[in-house]
Amino acid sequence: MNFGVALGRLHPGFFVEVTLEAERLGYESVWLPEHLVLTTQMTRSPHPGEEHPPVPPETPVFDAFTYLGYLAGRTERIRLGTHVYNIGLRHPFTTARGVQTLDVVSGGRFEFGIGASWLEEEWVAAQLDFHSRGRRVDEAIAVCRTLWTEPIAEYHGTFFSFEGVVFEPKCVQRPWPPILVGGESDAALRRAARLGDGWIGIRHTFESAAPRIARLHELLRQQGRSAEGFQVVLGAEVASRSDVRRWEELGVTRLIVAPWRRSRDAVESLRRLADLVA
Repeated sequence: MNFGVALGRLHPGFFVEVTLEAERLGYESVWLPEHLVLTTQMTRSPHPGEEHPPVPPETPVFDAFTYLGYLAGRTERIRLGTHVYNIGLRHPFTTARGVQTLDVVSGGRFEFGIGASWLEEEWVAAQLDFHSRGRRVDEAIAVCRTLWTEPIAEYHGTFFSFEGVVFEPKCVQRPWPPILVGGESDAALRRAARLGDGWIGIRHTFESAAPRIARLHELLRQQGRSAEGFQVVLGAEVASRSDVRRWEELGVTRLIVAPWRRSRDAVESLRRLADLVA
């Protein structure tokens, strides 16, 4: 089991201190959420069955590639992930370049968590069609993969079309940094099974995670893919070593944790958790 740290549950003033201590303690990764913009009016939610957004519009947001690149320069081993990057809101040329650059400067330590995005008003502000976002995300993934692997790239789709494109250098991780598809809907699980190197969920309990992981394994079988080597990543609380064993038995490969109530307690909370699960 790998353990990641949820930077999004912190005041930004603690990002660097917590990342440095997480690396020293042996945590495997840190994870940064992102949005392109937040709007004064927000509907929907990433949590199934809920209609109210979980974040206020004045929540601090940073460019994920830039901030993780800064953290890469302050660290040596810890992996750096997006939880999650709203890939459909950008042209895939921009996305592919950001991923490639971060993977290079970090020495191959990037985990690319992506999502189709739940905030409709963000798409409206960007003058993009929210209701076609799933198809746009699928094409963006395909374009990025083409750019990261082909010496001369060409793609012709509904949203993106080009030929004769050269994209160098390639990523350190081959064929590309792990693409972890986020989302709780069945459509997100299908996309993860079809296109992802893993799935990244929100915070779960054992009871809420079990049916989604079972569904994910079913979808992988339908795609002719094995669950072996496929990452299953989610947020959860861990109170004992037996909790870790239960998560492993469900098929979880990485837990993203935030074992603090206040940001100023984060470092000490990570130390206690490290001692608990060591």
